[in-house]
Amino acid sequence: MESIIIHPESAEQLKTIKAVLKALKVPFEPQNIAIPQHISKSIEKSIKQFEAGETISLSDFKERHFAK
Repeated sequence: MESIIIHPESAEQLKTIKAVLKALKVPFEPQNIAIPQHISKSIEKSIKQFEAGETISLSDFKERHFAK
């Protein structure tokens, strides 16, 4: 039998999909997708930098990282 992966875009969609699957007696396995630890640390660092005012404009970023 074929399997499918569904990507709901809201909590309401997820709830509805689960209800339909249960009503049809279709077995399913909920899976939480964990963000890798190094990504979580990078996000936390970026948030702290933002809160400390350590930001640059998009044009400055382009100049620094995409030299012509």
